[in-house]
Amino acid sequence: MIILGDKKFIEAEFENEQEIEDVVIENAEYFFGSSSIFIPKKLIKTRDGFGTIPDGFSIDLASRSWYVVEVELVHHSVWSHIAPQVAKQMIAVATPESRQILEEIVIQMFNESEDVKEKFKEGKIKEIDIRKVLGEILSKPPVIGMPINRISQDLKEWAGTLRNDVRLWLVRKHIEFGAPENFAYEIPEEYRPVLDTTEEKEKPKSGIAYYDVSLSDLLETGLLKMNDELVMTYKPRGGNQKKYKAFITEDGSMNVLGKKFKSPSYAALLGIQDAGSDRKTVNGWTSWKNKNGKLLADLRVEYLNMKENEAEQTASADG
Repeated sequence: MIILGDKKFIEAEFENEQEIEDVVIENAEYFFGSSSIFIPKKLIKTRDGFGTIPDGFSIDLASRSWYVVEVELVHHSVWSHIAPQVAKQMIAVATPESRQILEEIVIQMFNESEDVKEKFKEGKIKEIDIRKVLGEILSKPPVIGMPINRISQDLKEWAGTLRNDVRLWLVRKHIEFGAPENFAYEIPEEYRPVLDTTEEKEKPKSGIAYYDVSLSDLLETGLLKMNDELVMTYKPRGGNQKKYKAFITEDGSMNVLGKKFKSPSYAALLGIQDAGSDRKTVNGWTSWKNKNGKLLADLRVEYLNMKENEAEQTASADG
């Protein structure tokens, strides 16, 4: 339940699959990353000519990975609906023709959209190298990206059997008690999936994945200190470059422009919107730097390495 003043919002079912699809498409960057490019439904074919239409595709320039997106409702059977549907999509998307179609769509989006151009620019991908980079990304096996309203045990077990990595995100709907015409949707924080089989296959000894790391963790281990200054620079299209400063607080938050944030991404978003950008997402871990020029993402890697070493030492001592 969500309480807003004297209003109470309770969990409710989606009207149909189109409703949850619309939520995902409208907020695709919150699932697949701020550097991602979402491609709507497109017919792709197997070598035998069998056609299938996934709910979309997403190419993340930052991680150099891509997704076949299938939005689902949990009442659909895993074995009679979801599994065979995804199997057809994986066969179809493996053909060079299907991948060429996706590459051409992104090229067209680049030529027509300033937002897409900005993502390539931020990724330091020159226009002359776009086809090369897209070819390298699309040559990799795609991740099966599945936003869904609930996750069943069958779905978890099926995901664990696949050769492709699978990421599942929870999407929930809430309606106001007594006034169901008022509703809100709950989607992931910081692109965090509920299930990521990549992590299961490569599970660190410490059991800590990078999704789990917070500013408080960096503070507790001394990689950040209270009152440390973080800096971010940003230049919006057609505007002047601005520099923003944030300070680490005792509770592991960032204070920027007089406001506190637990999330580096929301702290960065406040800055870029203050600079005049109309973007809705940004990766704060790759935006903020400390006084030594290290990104928060670099400090996160140091934290994970530290925890891995501790886990290995503990395992050696126990052995």
